[in-house]
Amino acid sequence: MDLPMSWLSDYTDISGVTPKEYSDKMTMSGSKVEGVENLGKDIDKVVVGKVLECEMHPDSDHLHVCMVDVGEGEPIQIVCGAPNVAVGQKVPVALNGAILPGGIKIKKGKLRGVMSNGMICSHDELGIEPSRLGYEPEYGILVLDENAEIGSDVKDLFGLNENVVEFEITSNRPDCFSIIGLARETAATFKKSFNVPTPKVTEAGGDINDMLSVEILDKDKCKRYCARAVKNVKIGPSPKWMRERLEACGVRAINNIVDITNYVLLEYGQPMHAFDIRDIAGGKITVRRANDGEVIKTLDEQDRTLINDDLVIADNERAIAIAGVMGGFNSEIKDDTTTVVFESAMFDAASVRLTAQRVGLRTEASSRYEKGLDYHNTVPAIERACELVEMLGCGENVSGMIDVLGNVEEPVSIKFRPDKINSFLGTDIAEADMLETFERLGIECRDMMLYPPSWRPDLLAEADIAEEVARFYGYDLIPTTLMVGQTTCGILTPEQKLEREISNILTAQGLYEIYTYNFQSPAMLDKLNVAPNSPLRNQVKISNPLGEDTSVMRTTMAGSMLETLSRNYNYRTKSGKFFELGRVYIPNEKGQLPDEPRTLMIGMYNDVDFFDIKGVCEEMFSELHITDVEYERLTDNPVYHPGRSAVIKANGKTLGVIGEVHPSVLRNFEIGVKAYIGELDFTAVFNAANRDVKYTPLTKFPAVTRDSSIVCNIETPVAEIEKVMKKAGGKLLSKLELNDVYTGSQIPEGKKSVMYKAEFKAPDRSLTGEEADNLHTKIVKNLSNELGAELR
Repeated sequence: MDLPMSWLSDYTDISGVTPKEYSDKMTMSGSKVEGVENLGKDIDKVVVGKVLECEMHPDSDHLHVCMVDVGEGEPIQIVCGAPNVAVGQKVPVALNGAILPGGIKIKKGKLRGVMSNGMICSHDELGIEPSRLGYEPEYGILVLDENAEIGSDVKDLFGLNENVVEFEITSNRPDCFSIIGLARETAATFKKSFNVPTPKVTEAGGDINDMLSVEILDKDKCKRYCARAVKNVKIGPSPKWMRERLEACGVRAINNIVDITNYVLLEYGQPMHAFDIRDIAGGKITVRRANDGEVIKTLDEQDRTLINDDLVIADNERAIAIAGVMGGFNSEIKDDTTTVVFESAMFDAASVRLTAQRVGLRTEASSRYEKGLDYHNTVPAIERACELVEMLGCGENVSGMIDVLGNVEEPVSIKFRPDKINSFLGTDIAEADMLETFERLGIECRDMMLYPPSWRPDLLAEADIAEEVARFYGYDLIPTTLMVGQTTCGILTPEQKLEREISNILTAQGLYEIYTYNFQSPAMLDKLNVAPNSPLRNQVKISNPLGEDTSVMRTTMAGSMLETLSRNYNYRTKSGKFFELGRVYIPNEKGQLPDEPRTLMIGMYNDVDFFDIKGVCEEMFSELHITDVEYERLTDNPVYHPGRSAVIKANGKTLGVIGEVHPSVLRNFEIGVKAYIGELDFTAVFNAANRDVKYTPLTKFPAVTRDSSIVCNIETPVAEIEKVMKKAGGKLLSKLELNDVYTGSQIPEGKKSVMYKAEFKAPDRSLTGEEADNLHTKIVKNLSNELGAELR
């Protein structure tokens, strides 16, 4: 937002404040200044001169030798090549040593033998746009107004001695996208008076309701719509002061009516539009949603195709403007326009932004609407436009105003607690000083409740109020203190400690930790052979995905791990062992945010088998003191090889699954070797981990061992055998070690021999051989009863 300092002085007095002082103090109060530019910085020593004599150059057929009065006593001689130079003209003269835009320096010298002490300039040489002049100058030198004072600085004549401050306005401060809003901030910062005169409109009779009617069909997208009419309009250039202010803000002057709407936009921050009433069919304006496929030609003469979500201003026949974005070419102000309708409306911020993005138009109006404007500002803005019409003498205001309200929000209220604000800021600011700040900002206080003004939509909570107090008290005045002790006592949660412990355990075993994306392609489940009716197919869909490959949130991490294994395998990495602690996303049946359980995913390929990944898990369980771990055969998971995968349980509760990846899944992921993965529920592992470890001294008594070769069905899992043996051995069975599994000619068909070494030990005495034999006999008997096994 560009702020000319002279325009600022209309509302508050900061005379005596230099641009640097102004910039520094405004930045410290929260209105960041990007820079200050003097519009005439590239022009120096260019003054108004009057041509007294003009004769042809003796050695040229197009050069003129002129005597020019520049207000310095004796006239100076200048050689000029412009065809339109003539006696009596007042012209811009660049004196000896003058600087022109582009770094051009003027020096006196001879032109074809005749001395020239300067240069008479054209508007191009001065860098002055025709819009600043209010007319298209003729070819050649710039002829100035005859009332221009001889010897005066040309920059003063064209308003180029203006300092313009450029502000970086954040999107939460739409009020500061206006001269008045910045003036209010300035007055509050410098503790100066602030005054915005109420516009005074002189009406010339008639009634706008006899000429026009307005209806809002979508009251959520149009909060308010105001209209006033001006008759007997005379289209022409705007006065010099208005053109200069518009140009200083980077807005090109067009004609008086259009310039008035742009002037109000800059001054009040309220976008406006002007319609030629002849182009409003039926004399009725309807604010409605566009029809799908409806086409409107905008003021830039481009056809825009609209959809039903777009809001338009329409007459009885067609759309005449895209609401909040740009007017239609079919209702623009023309040279012969005689009656104008001014529009000042408040449109929904999100609707304007989405429409502007979709049709590829971002205008001064849309950039303000999309930040959220004050619907109370529509009436003062349109009144100001009518006041300017009268000031410029370019029309007569028709009596009355149409004002239609849509659905508007109620203002917020915030509890005022001075002690809480001081505690929050670490300050000791008096309540009276806070109230003074609020008064300057237009924040009303009644019964210890604060009521932010309608132009401050960013003030929603007590912290926002505290920020207002801090920035006008002075951030630099708030004492620097150390943080309160409690804020430095951060500790890891038990879950975080377990995460680090698991990471250290797996890293120590040679696994690399990886991080993968939480979102993936819906086709990932197809590659995993997941059934069409599987709950895993119920995925959270992303509303605005980057692409099809990242359009859903994962319900299993198996695909992410297999993609990593595939990538490493196809990059010819000989082998790999990886793990990841991540999340999966399970939709909530109540329509709330999805559940996000943590998952520990392990993956490895080449030079490994089932017992390698099982060993990794067993080492982790051992370090986490998870006991009574069992492995049950897994046969119904399409990701895993049936018979070479297992469900892991501890104390009867499932921890997860591990096993060899199914061959068809390996082909889907283009992995040419066997791969093994494991997917463990982090919460289940956390609950099973024993964090209250108690140590007992080693027994002083010797152990007694017995070897057993058990013949059982070949399908009987070793885990089932161990389960029975441990139950029968009880507390005296201190260790059970599997030595061999044998099938061959000496073993009946369909059977296998399993050899165990059992160690028996008592903590308080030495076991006798008889006691060990009895325990061994009990174990063999239970194996026979429960599994049909017998001693070999």
